[in-house]
Amino acid sequence: MGEVLTVVGLGPVPSDVVAPVLGPDVRFVQTPDDVDLRRAKGAIVRAAVKIGSSELDAMPDIRVIARTGVGVDDIDVDTASSRGIPVAVTPGVNSTAVAEGALAHILHLVKSLGPLTELVRSERWSARSEVPVGDLEGATLGLVGYGNIGKRVKALAEAFGMNVKVYDPIAEVPSANRAGTLDEVLSIADIISLHVPLNESTRRMIDARAIDQMKPGTVLVNTSRGGLIDEDAALSGLESGKLAGVGLDSFDPEPPRPHPLHQHPRTVLTPHVMGLTTNSSRATFIAAAQAVRDVLDGGGPAAAVNAADLGLGETLTRNGAK
Repeated sequence: MGEVLTVVGLGPVPSDVVAPVLGPDVRFVQTPDDVDLRRAKGAIVRAAVKIGSSELDAMPDIRVIARTGVGVDDIDVDTASSRGIPVAVTPGVNSTAVAEGALAHILHLVKSLGPLTELVRSERWSARSEVPVGDLEGATLGLVGYGNIGKRVKALAEAFGMNVKVYDPIAEVPSANRAGTLDEVLSIADIISLHVPLNESTRRMIDARAIDQMKPGTVLVNTSRGGLIDEDAALSGLESGKLAGVGLDSFDPEPPRPHPLHQHPRTVLTPHVMGLTTNSSRATFIAAAQAVRDVLDGGGPAAAVNAADLGLGETLTRNGAK
């Protein structure tokens, strides 16, 4: 038998799912110690696990980092690139799950499911007319970002009879759906759903000025990355009526620090799990393990955010879109 290679899991990674993909010549370690890290040839990384220069220093023999998902704001991609380490991602694998999660948040808020549930529980049936129940059909959905997830949200929304406008300065957007600027999509949408990576240009892109561009009673949903929304501004928007509801599946930091926005009755909060359905989670683990296997076999991963920098082909943007 040849050399046994060590691959580590950073964050909870199920051995029974990834080990068969990695192969019999790989020793997969779910909870690595310092020795395991020094021996590691590959790492499968869960969301919110930070990989900076010190973590890379602890893994001097690492050949590939495979992220389950597409967001890499917690990974120092530039340092990885400088060391010749591909940062693989799994674009498209959980896109439908996240898109369904965005629609779930939208439906919960537009249909006032939270307030109506509380009304029934508190035996205030006669007050039901006091709670607004909205419609998706005929409403305008504004998408900020048009990668795999944004495209799937568009398809689901159109199935509900919604009009969809999209702002993405890079992606190819159908002309009938294209908005020329962020302000344009913010000003015409009844519901806004964010699907962009977190970087210096998008951090707190939804601030007080952006919310001021919106129509009164707008619903705002973020199932993308924490840090895109200024939570103080969002709370002010809810209190003023500019926002009718806010749905958050991602936070900055995670887990989030206490904030009065999170206690507002017109919010829906989930702990960054919309992409972690049973089927999609398994698929992302398998795809990440396959990326590691491909590199260990001397090839390149199917998708990496720094592929072009390393001469591996077309690079992806850092949210998994080409």
